[in-house]
Amino acid sequence: MGQGERYEEFAPPPSLRPFVRTLWTYAAPEPSGAVQRIAPDGCPELVIDLAAPYEEAGEDGVFGPQPPVIFAGQMTRPMAIRPVGPVEIVAARFEPDGARDFLGSPLIEATDRRLDLVARLAGFSAPSGDPAGQAAALSDWLEGQRRAGGWRIDPAVRAEVSAAERETEAPALSPADRRAQQRRFRDRVGVAPRTLRSVFRFRRVFDHAMGQDAAPWLEAGLAAGYFDQPQMARDFRRFLGCTATEWAREQMELARQLASQSYKPDGSD
Repeated sequence: MGQGERYEEFAPPPSLRPFVRTLWTYAAPEPSGAVQRIAPDGCPELVIDLAAPYEEAGEDGVFGPQPPVIFAGQMTRPMAIRPVGPVEIVAARFEPDGARDFLGSPLIEATDRRLDLVARLAGFSAPSGDPAGQAAALSDWLEGQRRAGGWRIDPAVRAEVSAAERETEAPALSPADRRAQQRRFRDRVGVAPRTLRSVFRFRRVFDHAMGQDAAPWLEAGLAAGYFDQPQMARDFRRFLGCTATEWAREQMELARQLASQSYKPDGSD
């Protein structure tokens, strides 16, 4: 990490665990200002900038400021950001199907979008320089939202998400039930089951390439489930807009910290 840079994760309380995978904080007092490509992970996020918000590249390639509070939906195409000042973030990484009741609208409406939630979090505050305090503040706020909103999980959608993440077969359904399930899946996750499986497979490349026993990119891709290098290269272009070598050479700070976290299932639901 760079000077003063930190990244920490915190487990949510039991009441939030069906919905929130982890709470995380990040700070970089003197970021480089370089463009960073964020790898998709299959999880929507609530991200709160406590310092200077990032700029994000639009479809025309022009960078503009992100709102200081965003809901980031599922990602199926490249996302490039760059810091413009000191960075301090607290965020909640939801389960793939865990944010539907928090958002209050179909997750498909947030796919490949960063929604402005500044008004919704008006009055929220978190202590600067205190990662544990920041995570606790966000956890308390989310718990209040959960109680007020009566959040729930769709068991059938959760079962299919788990199957996708664990690389197992989805539950058998009739054609009619399968179509209904796909509609519910898009509503609660934001992408089709097949797309989520592709994102999980792509994410596993980083688990193998950036873990404690880091493997070369091709070996990591094969371990993640790709048939060959061209197939993996197509997904790098699809999700990151670059090659694996380019990403490894150029990425730093937040992009590298997020990609370095393991998303391997731990055996729990």
